[in-house]
Amino acid sequence: MTSGSTRTIWRNADAVCFDVDSTVIKEEGIDELAKFCGKGSDVQALTKKAMSGKMSFRESLRTRLNMIDPSVSQIQEFIRSKPPTFSDHVKELISCLHSRGVPVYLISGGFRSIISPLALRLNVPLENVYANKMKFFFNGGFAGFDENEPTSDNGGKGRVISELKNKYCYSNVVMIGDGMTDLEACPPADAFIGYGGNIVREEVKNKAEWYVTDFQELINALK
Repeated sequence: MTSGSTRTIWRNADAVCFDVDSTVIKEEGIDELAKFCGKGSDVQALTKKAMSGKMSFRESLRTRLNMIDPSVSQIQEFIRSKPPTFSDHVKELISCLHSRGVPVYLISGGFRSIISPLALRLNVPLENVYANKMKFFFNGGFAGFDENEPTSDNGGKGRVISELKNKYCYSNVVMIGDGMTDLEACPPADAFIGYGGNIVREEVKNKAEWYVTDFQELINALK
């Protein structure tokens, strides 16, 4: 399903914001971290609830992280040994946007420490990454996450986009993602494009004016 107005905004976008988990990458980062720490199945069920809007995002995040209880050394080893897989054609899409002078932002309910290496591989400046921050005690033990980050709660992606629009006077901001938290960021985003190349969330698919399963469709629409 494609809306003509969404397609027009896409062709004239002055900023594009991507979700990361199951959008820029094929995996859900927190699920992969949970598997790595031996807590996979319990956490995966909570991720599904969070993505479908059945519990508050912050509550889900807190519960999942307390279950995983990762140490600094586990996070470092996870980043080193389990690099995520980029979704098909996402690197080409982001390169295409950069070549048109369109800034790209990564706005995620995931974690900055895991997303920053991905941003560097995509030539996305680290200041364009909006994500959560884990906190640790001096001994390396898990100490929670920064609840002041807007991305740690429902509506956080929308708050980030509002800030970007106020700061840079963007008028055609597109949000791309697979989950309800992405769909709910429009408005203030001027258009939302649902992505189902890795997982199809039926509620998002049904509500999105434009839904794609391959980023090549978005590249072709810019030609």
